[in-house]
Amino acid sequence: MPSVETAPEQALDWVKAGKGAALATVIETWGSAPRRAGAQMVVSGTGDMMGSVSGGCVEGAVVVEAMEALEDGAPRLLEYGVSDGDAFAVGLACGGTIKILVEPVGAAMPQDTLEALVQARAGRDQVAYVVDTDTWDRRLDHDGHTARFAKDRTGMEEDGKTFVAIHNPPLRLAIVGGVHIAQALVPMAKLAGYDPYIIDPRDAFGSEARFPGERVINDWPDEALQEVGVDARTALILLTHDPKLDDPALHIALNSDAFYIGALGSTRTHAKRVARLQEAGFSADQIARIKGPIGLDIGAASPPEIAVSILAQMISTLRQGA
Repeated sequence: MPSVETAPEQALDWVKAGKGAALATVIETWGSAPRRAGAQMVVSGTGDMMGSVSGGCVEGAVVVEAMEALEDGAPRLLEYGVSDGDAFAVGLACGGTIKILVEPVGAAMPQDTLEALVQARAGRDQVAYVVDTDTWDRRLDHDGHTARFAKDRTGMEEDGKTFVAIHNPPLRLAIVGGVHIAQALVPMAKLAGYDPYIIDPRDAFGSEARFPGERVINDWPDEALQEVGVDARTALILLTHDPKLDDPALHIALNSDAFYIGALGSTRTHAKRVARLQEAGFSADQIARIKGPIGLDIGAASPPEIAVSILAQMISTLRQGA
């Protein structure tokens, strides 16, 4: 499973390979639709597909529409719901309604627009793809849409005709300390859409053997974080219990836009951490950003359970500001 949805990139690859591609995007949902606005599927001219707009409920019907759109070059607005006989036929009997925009690349969505979108995503630049569904005018906005960017909120504007697809940089997870909790957390975080990397100058902990196939940085945390950068799409967790490793990372994090900062340790350990940060000149508001002890209080005991509690707290902070 890919760590992030890559429908735009796949669409561009297929177009450049001469196969053609149509992008299908969920633009609106009601009720218990299984995927939220912004979910995408791409269909090639040879019938290949990648991604999902409904978790399997209406994909077959959308593929047929996408193939027809590739033939006639016209975009389509599709709607499926439990009150629609076609919806029952394709399996959307779980409740809810979805509205899907289908755009053949080239004939409807300009290829240069798709290329610019893919380039922005590769450069970790936030961008909004805006479509007027009345006139079919399209553009990419790098500014504006502040609330939508902050909440990752793709959807229709109040005018009922303008669709705004938010493409934020992929979520990243920086883990300081290659301990057992990190080994459990990395695969969970990847399934949730995070791009994780492990920072640990201790070769015995930060090793390929402990994290096969993952990005491991054997450097001091402050130097590693300065190198890779910490932005508003980054979560940072500290798992070493060692102030020599944790504190320099915290100094970077507290001066960054990281959306989540969590540190392992007991209440007593965290109190000592707070005292050191106060002595270093950090304000009460800055220090309050740290989730410590880390994770939601679910009575977690084992490393995998603690990893679940951490990931849940990360998601809560991202989506609800909790």
